[in-house]
Amino acid sequence: MTSGEERIELRHGDPEAEARMRALSSPLRLRVLRLCAFESRTNKELAELLGMNPGTMLHHVRTLVQTGYLAAEPERSGAQGAREVPYRATGLSWRTSMPGGSPVLIETFLQQIQGVPDDQLDATWMGLKVNAEHRDEFQHRLYELVNEFKERGPDADGDTYSFFSVLHPDHNPPAAR
Repeated sequence: MTSGEERIELRHGDPEAEARMRALSSPLRLRVLRLCAFESRTNKELAELLGMNPGTMLHHVRTLVQTGYLAAEPERSGAQGAREVPYRATGLSWRTSMPGGSPVLIETFLQQIQGVPDDQLDATWMGLKVNAEHRDEFQHRLYELVNEFKERGPDADGDTYSFFSVLHPDHNPPAAR
């Protein structure tokens, strides 16, 4: 996080937090945020990219706008002079920590990689046996690395990639010796 940007912990019982939790509880809405992270997209563009009905997409876009995760940019003229409103992700979701949010992130990741050729997926899975101090160090260093790249901003000449990482206890550890 940059200085001045605090992590937002969403808690049950707060109406604003609950609206934000609902907004982030949809893999589709999380995919919309990814699509709008580096370039503005209209409702119609989002609907086409995600194979959705524009009316249904508008509901999801409005939910993200109302909760502060998407922001409307100035209107522009589209095909045949139609009024278009492009939307851009605000970055608020990066700072938002939501209880129980991991399953929706995993589902979103699985949807995101559907159809990606095997030779374009570079997955790593490893086991670690570390004490609590070293686990905390690993988690902190990984977060710092990811945050460093996020804060750099996009490279003007770059290609877009996604990164997904999960640190979890191993419920099937090797047998003790």
